[in-house]
Amino acid sequence: MTRAAFGSPSAFLFDMDGTIVDNMAFHTDSWLAFFARRGQALDADEFFRATAGRQGGEIMRAYLGEHLSAEEVAVLNDEKESVYRELYAPHRKPVAGFEELLAQARAHGVKLAVGTAAPPANVAFTLDGLDLRRHFDAIVGATDVARGKPHPDVFLKAAELCGVPPAHCIVFEDAPLGVEAARRAGMRCIVLTTTLPAAAFTAFDNVIAIVRDFSELKAELLFA
Repeated sequence: MTRAAFGSPSAFLFDMDGTIVDNMAFHTDSWLAFFARRGQALDADEFFRATAGRQGGEIMRAYLGEHLSAEEVAVLNDEKESVYRELYAPHRKPVAGFEELLAQARAHGVKLAVGTAAPPANVAFTLDGLDLRRHFDAIVGATDVARGKPHPDVFLKAAELCGVPPAHCIVFEDAPLGVEAARRAGMRCIVLTTTLPAAAFTAFDNVIAIVRDFSELKAELLFA
C-alpha cells in the first residue's frame, strides 16, 4: 500500500468490538445462546455476517419480530449483554499493537474516536475496563445515533465531534457492514482480520489496507 492511499489523516475512527478488542466470537456465542433459549438454532458465520455492526434492538426485531416495544427490546438486550460480559471478562484485552498506534497518533496530532453499535454498558465494560476511554476525543455508541451500520451515522457523528471532514478520516473495522458504513460516510477504511478473512473485503473500494492486527501497520505510511 502506498503513501498516497493513506494520505495525511486528521482522525482515526475505531469500531470497538472486533477491532479494539478481539471479542466477536464471544458476542456471537452469547447471541446464539440467547436465541437458542427461544427455540432458534442459528449458523454462527451467517449470523455474524448479517448482524455485525447493527444495534441490539435492530437484531432483536429482525429475529424476534418488529412488534417488540422499546421497553421489551431493552430488557432482552440487557439479558443478552450480561451473558456476553460474563463470557468475555476473563479474556478482555486490546488487539495487538493498539495502544502503540494510539501513542503514535497522538504524537502526530491525529484525533481519535470510537464509533460502535455497542450500548453504554458494553462501552464502559471495554473502554473503562481497559482504561482506554481517556485516549479518545469522541465516543459514539448505540444510544447516540438512530441507526446502526451499514448506515454511516455513527462514523459521521464521530467525525463531527472531532471537527474533522469525512475525507480526512480513516476508519478501522473488522466487519463488512462497518466497512460499508465507512464507504457511505466517504471514509477510507483499514480492515482487521480478527473475525473474517481478507477475501470478505475485496469488493470494497474504500479499503486501503487489510492487516491481522495493529502491529502490522507501518507508521511511515500511516503518518506520511
